Amino acid sequence: MKVGALNPLFIGYYFGRRDSLNNQMSESRRAVAAFLLLFSVSFRSTFAQLSPNFYSDICPEALPTIQMVVYNAIANDPRIAASFLRLHFHDCFVNGCDASVLLDDTPTFKGEKTAGPNNNSLRGFDVVDEIKAAVTLACCGNVFSCSDILAVAARDSIVALGGKTYDVQLGRRDAKSADPNAADADLPSPDFDLSALVSNFESHGLDLQDLVVLSGAHSLGFARCATFRGRIYNESSTIDPEFAGALRSQCPQENEGGGGVLASLDDSPARFDVDYFSGLKQRRGLLHSDQQLFSGCGGDADSLVSFYSEKREAFWEDFGAAMVKMGSLNVLTGIEGEIRENCRFVN
Repeated sequence: MKVGALNPLFIGYYFGRRDSLNNQMSESRRAVAAFLLLFSVSFRSTFAQLSPNFYSDICPEALPTIQMVVYNAIANDPRIAASFLRLHFHDCFVNGCDASVLLDDTPTFKGEKTAGPNNNSLRGFDVVDEIKAAVTLACCGNVFSCSDILAVAARDSIVALGGKTYDVQLGRRDAKSADPNAADADLPSPDFDLSALVSNFESHGLDLQDLVVLSGAHSLGFARCATFRGRIYNESSTIDPEFAGALRSQCPQENEGGGGVLASLDDSPARFDVDYFSGLKQRRGLLHSDQQLFSGCGGDADSLVSFYSEKREAFWEDFGAAMVKMGSLNVLTGIEGEIRENCRFVN
């Protein structure tokens, strides 16, 4: 079902071939062709620096070590799987996948952890510290970046709870700065309507299919009462009445407190499956933004939700592809950034 973009290798070949065959091409058309060829080469060189085998020679024990720590953490606390997914997502959507979300505030530095969308919603930083220490020991040095740790931990979390593995592209380096203002502005809100969600994802180079399939990460984990209270008390036409009533018994009105009470995002919060999409079809999406993906009135989003609710293998395959696509957003490679010794602080 996944529709790929036009291969930049083909673009470069096509225009290069036309240059050689058509001596009558105008100078302006030659200039356009040269530009597109240069663009395609630049595009390839940027992404060629990421590879699933990036650490194979310098630290073959890195990936098994990360998997071991992640699996142990999930065995002790299944919620940590959703937390790893959220960390990776919130990192990539703010100036790219560069581990800026992991940086702590200091007296002279403000990070992204306390920005509105992150405060009280991100967790698992202590496990990231544990992974960093373990992989540094396994690699006999500081060679594995914190941004790659987030990408691998997200993938391993999916596999640990029943999902299908996919190859993580590796070779990212870590940012030396953070952007709390961008964290406030660039992360999608649980109150967004469909048009706002689509616009937000498009601003990050992601399409409607990416939006729907990545939202399937809500197959795992929980949300706080404060994030879905408005939906269960103020929305009636888009929510199952029985579902809303049960949630009201857990999540009181705002003036009665209880904002930190948790509810599961689907009926199987510790299993990576398609129950999330089935729930949307039954008007049982927990967040306003969840239910916006399915209205019951037709349209592309409805079709995608219906498709994935019935095609688990297709969901797993497309989810992996979308995670790889998201994980390539504005990465730092080569001599850019650094590899942090401590994921919480710049070297």
